[in-house]
Amino acid sequence: MTYLDLIQEMRDLGFPCAYHHFTTSPEPPYTVVLYAYSSDVQADNQNYAEVGNYQLELYHTIKHPPSEKLIENRLRELRLPYQKIETYIESEGLYQIIYQVRLLGGN
Repeated sequence: MTYLDLIQEMRDLGFPCAYHHFTTSPEPPYTVVLYAYSSDVQADNQNYAEVGNYQLELYHTIKHPPSEKLIENRLRELRLPYQKIETYIESEGLYQIIYQVRLLGGN
């Protein structure tokens, strides 16, 4: 799976989704996918397998468990283990739910 596939999966769920940011933010809820860092498998001074760590971010004006559950169920269907972090961005008036996922192949 690539980050482009992940973006399409979010769109298929009904969430507007873009890589990193929107030029004009849509009405919440919406999602973005962005590259965080690599965890490539290395040995003998070489990178043998690319492993990209991505963040799938959900933005919503309210704490909305049904939206989170929809995304979590899709991640499970795709067999993408995730870590979940939540914060409130006071200046934007938005809840931010971050799902950290690893994509084999790097991107």
